[in-house]
Amino acid sequence: MRRALSLVAVVATPAIVAAQNAKSAPAAPSAPLTESQQIASALLALPKEFRDGAKVLGYRSGSKELVPIREAAGQFTCLATEPGKSFHVACYQNSMEPFMLRGRELRAQGVKDPQVDTVRFAEVKSGKIVMPKQPAAMYQLFGGSYDGASNSIIGSRQLFVIYIPGATPASTGLSDKPLEGSPWIMFAGTPKAHIMLTPKM
Repeated sequence: MRRALSLVAVVATPAIVAAQNAKSAPAAPSAPLTESQQIASALLALPKEFRDGAKVLGYRSGSKELVPIREAAGQFTCLATEPGKSFHVACYQNSMEPFMLRGRELRAQGVKDPQVDTVRFAEVKSGKIVMPKQPAAMYQLFGGSYDGASNSIIGSRQLFVIYIPGATPASTGLSDKPLEGSPWIMFAGTPKAHIMLTPKM
């Protein structure tokens, strides 16, 4: 998962997750967005009923540091697209924040994947990181280009993830093999096990 997500996936750069094992849309590096554009574009990943209450993490002018650019008390945190990278935004339910935040901290310290997950999994086992006991959703848009005038994304792909820590094929009845257009479990049996809901490309 780029940036987490690493949804997905779900995340090796600050915005969580690459589109894990999904086909990505051709994309050029995105132009720098204003803070208001970062907020508006990041929220497009969410269903409309969750947008007003979502917190957004993004980038101040000239900075590569991911920081809060909109505070809110809803149940989602959204990550704006990283300057100079192809367009990618992600929003995850706040019950995943301890896991996601720890990933960002480790990467900021120079820890590389897959060592990031080695550390996080050990901290989950020790109780330092508390994972949700119920399913937790993450929504992503990646690729394409953002039009600030219309607040729309052209040519992007969608990726939906439902985290169920520890889930396996035996506990869910879902395959752990990639199935385009059908749900499957990625990282089965681990703290970041999640159901991938990848629309057909």
